[in-house]
Amino acid sequence: MNHQTDMPAGRIVSSDSEELILVDADDRETGHLDKGRCHDGEGVLHRAFSVFLFNARGELLLQQRAAGKRLWPLYWSNSCCSHPRRGEDMDEATTRRLEQELGLRASVEFVYKFTYQAQFGEAGAEHELCWVYLGRADGEPAPNPTEIAAVRFIAADELDRELATHGERFTPWFKLEWRRLRGEHAARLARYAAPQPT
Repeated sequence: MNHQTDMPAGRIVSSDSEELILVDADDRETGHLDKGRCHDGEGVLHRAFSVFLFNARGELLLQQRAAGKRLWPLYWSNSCCSHPRRGEDMDEATTRRLEQELGLRASVEFVYKFTYQAQFGEAGAEHELCWVYLGRADGEPAPNPTEIAAVRFIAADELDRELATHGERFTPWFKLEWRRLRGEHAARLARYAAPQPT
């Protein structure tokens, strides 16, 4: 079931002091570190997730990251991307962040996980072992402005064209994830990117 929540708009829902889960290359937990230090320098490998939500028309929900973000502010990215906190599993983390960022609840399906590192100049880096999910959200998002500057829905083919012509407007993890979803996971993606029967 997908529906909107009554999460208050503008609520501050993340902090550099929150503890994230450090992992090794095989996703085994190795410790904990505050979010700020996880993103210093070249980054410290930690567990993360990315959610791709589609509406009933088969369009992907994109978010533009808030201007106040330390890394990749105002870049476009997938529907929701964040981290499980210390002691939190992925089901809890994805549910929490979808509510906090978008005011939505949605059932999500795990697809794959991968490791990447991306540098954002001297501001820091992402170094994540990221779990990628697909899901459907039929409700209207209510973006939290402390996290998100704007949202929009886009068809898969249109997104491919935009990435080809204006790829610099998108976050590096989103581009990596979308390429794999369109490639080796195309069959599963197609179930979400196709319009639903009315």
